[in-house]
Amino acid sequence: MNSKLLEITGLCAGYDGRTVLRDVNLTIYERDFLGIIGPNGGGKTTLIKCILGLLKPTAGQITGTCTIGYLPQYTTIDKKFPISVEEVILSGLSSQKSLTARFTAAQRDKAHKVIARMGLEGMERRAIGELSGGQRQRALLGRAVISDPRLIVLDEPSTYIDKHFEARLYELLAEINRHCAIILVSHDIGTVLQQVKSIACVNETLDYHPDTGISSEWLEKNFDCPIELLGHGTLPHRILGTHHHDAPAEAHGHS
Repeated sequence: MNSKLLEITGLCAGYDGRTVLRDVNLTIYERDFLGIIGPNGGGKTTLIKCILGLLKPTAGQITGTCTIGYLPQYTTIDKKFPISVEEVILSGLSSQKSLTARFTAAQRDKAHKVIARMGLEGMERRAIGELSGGQRQRALLGRAVISDPRLIVLDEPSTYIDKHFEARLYELLAEINRHCAIILVSHDIGTVLQQVKSIACVNETLDYHPDTGISSEWLEKNFDCPIELLGHGTLPHRILGTHHHDAPAEAHGHS
């Protein structure tokens, strides 16, 4: 059994006196690949902020400490800022050196390996503002993985990625997942269900499914719209299994 990285118990959180999440319980294990889905405004981003330590819960707790790599939903890098791809990726190691120290030859070598892994060879010196959205996203993924974190949090990672690279992105994530837990937040339900090992549906409360066999009826009820699951290009297509709640479990579901 894989050991626990983080345990969330009875978590409540919100902003300006408004509760966004209530009584959330979730355990993240080593080498988990957890998909987080849910309607807009349901609390996905709030949960991520709590996990990253950016937002203090109003109740409950998160126990366990582990290094976390983070790929934000929208790039916060100023396109006009003169920083190269290599420098962006190396910045993921900044906490491992003092402000005035230079990066070592070993760290630069590691950055070049990550650059190759992300398919950005030949772009090391390119300014971040010259890249396409997908290339910039790959550079930021490189920054998230270079420090060998035990957990990576990806918030809508395919937002800027073209379909050609999307399949490669999920191949990369499967490779990363061999030695690192992943939390993947996405509105692209079809793709998420094909890639992840388990799923959490966040809509103020949280429903956890240890596998991805959740029914289309459940999704329609919780997303308030018909869901059509489609295969994506060359990605394998997972058929949704039927999902049954017994009476006590149903009582904990979303209304």
